[in-house]
Amino acid sequence: MILSIHPKDPEPRKIRTVVEKLQAGGVVICPTDTVYAYVCSAHSARAIEEVARLKGIKPHKADLSLICQDLSQLSTYSKAVDTSSFRIMKRALPGPYTFIVAASSEIPKLFKNNRRTVGIRVPDHPIPVAIVQELGHALVVASVHDPDKVVDYTTDPERIDEHLGHQVELVIDGGIGGSEGSTVIDLSHGQPQVLREGRGSLEGLL
Repeated sequence: MILSIHPKDPEPRKIRTVVEKLQAGGVVICPTDTVYAYVCSAHSARAIEEVARLKGIKPHKADLSLICQDLSQLSTYSKAVDTSSFRIMKRALPGPYTFIVAASSEIPKLFKNNRRTVGIRVPDHPIPVAIVQELGHALVVASVHDPDKVVDYTTDPERIDEHLGHQVELVIDGGIGGSEGSTVIDLSHGQPQVLREGRGSLEGLL
C-alpha cells in the first residue's frame, strides 16, 4: 500500500493513519531529509526485529538509529551530553546528520542487546517529525538505500513500493528522495569523530 503525504505540510489524518500502523507493530517506509528509510515504533520489539531482518542483519547486531522530534527528546534515549557536544548537535539539527551518543538504560531494553551507544537523528523533513510527534516517542530508522550497492529505485517511492511494498505495512510517497545518507559523527567519547561523510556538511560544524 502506498500513501501520498504532502512533503511540506503533512495532512494530520494521513499521519494518524501511519501512526496506527506503527502502534500495531508495523514497519513503514518513510522519506527523510536524506534517503527513504524503514521506520518503526521504538516501543515495538517485534517491529525492531523485523527492520533488522529487512536489512539482513541479526537484531542484536543491528546498527539502527532513532529519529527524535527535537533535541529535548534526546534525554530519554541518551546519557547526559557534554556542553561542547550539545552545541555541535544544536548547530546541526534538524538536518542530515546522525550523532552517536552514549545510550541511556532505555536502549538495551528497546534493542534487546547491551548497546552502550545509540545513533540519534532529527531530520529536517516534516513527515517523519510529524509522525514522531503524533506517536509520542522515537522511531527506529534504517535506510532502504544500501551504500555498498548501486540500486537506482530507492529514490522513487513508487518503485520502492513495487520492490519492497509487499514486505511492509505502508510506503509513504513524499516525493523523490535522495541517494546520499546522513553524515555520521561519534560524540560518545568526548572528542567528535566523523565516521561517515554524507549529505550533512562538516564546514564550520566541529
